[in-house]
Amino acid sequence: MTWEQALKDYQMYLKIERGLSSNTIVSYSLDIEKLMVFLDLNKIQVSPLKINSETVQQFIYEMAKQLNARTRARIISGLRSFFGYLIFEDYRKDNPLDLIESPKIGRKLPDTLSEQDINNIIGAIDLSKPEGERNRAILETLYSCGLRVSELTNLKISDLFFDEGFIKVTGKGDKQRFVPIVKSTQKYIQIYINQVRCHLSIPKEFEDTVFLNRRGKQLTRAMIFTIIKQLVEKIGLKKTVSPHTFRHSFATHLLENGADLRAIQLMLGHESITTTEIYMHVDRSQLTKAIETYHPRK
Repeated sequence: MTWEQALKDYQMYLKIERGLSSNTIVSYSLDIEKLMVFLDLNKIQVSPLKINSETVQQFIYEMAKQLNARTRARIISGLRSFFGYLIFEDYRKDNPLDLIESPKIGRKLPDTLSEQDINNIIGAIDLSKPEGERNRAILETLYSCGLRVSELTNLKISDLFFDEGFIKVTGKGDKQRFVPIVKSTQKYIQIYINQVRCHLSIPKEFEDTVFLNRRGKQLTRAMIFTIIKQLVEKIGLKKTVSPHTFRHSFATHLLENGADLRAIQLMLGHESITTTEIYMHVDRSQLTKAIETYHPRK
């Protein structure tokens, strides 16, 4: 089995068996491709079925010269998953990553914006331009619903259940969830749809997509990043802000205002509450508040 064939089979497994998104599959694939490049550059001819821990360790050592601990840990995790798949399919009996330890890294806390930061960013939008109404609706939706950027760009008009106060979101692995949407955000989306979007010439395949570019096509992830970057620069905010920052801020502000962690997990679409628990590290005062409020010996 060649590396190319093994990688192709693995990608199919991630898509069909594990239901991972295209972006996640690309991320996993890059880790394996880095190892393939290393083998090629060093003229090491060994198949994915025969490569041993010493060769993989040599690769990791080379990576350590170029990459930080967090990135190395991710690559090790990605390779461990790949060889685990080969074992699962009975191509190998052992995982060459079993004896390789990941670098010790602290848990990265998410960047967040204050409520005033968010107000300032949204307030900097030029509403005199047609895309201004769209951009306001985009940022309000990111913040009030805690969406991932891909969930936002894929949002459909048929996913909007405003009478019930929810939107249907398609998340990782095509898993769907219903997220509450506040009246003010509903209003901004309706203004965009009724006053701006209705004047676009929209190709048939994008007729149900909410947020569109000037050509009537679905916005890209990169365009959302650009919109936010330009607004952050406009107000002189010295923070690294991405669409995901709005998602982190959504969860953090809910937690700070007393929302239940389980409810936040459901709204974010986290499979495990362990992922959601990282927000507890952002505001530890919630732990004290929980004891003072609910413990019988407070």
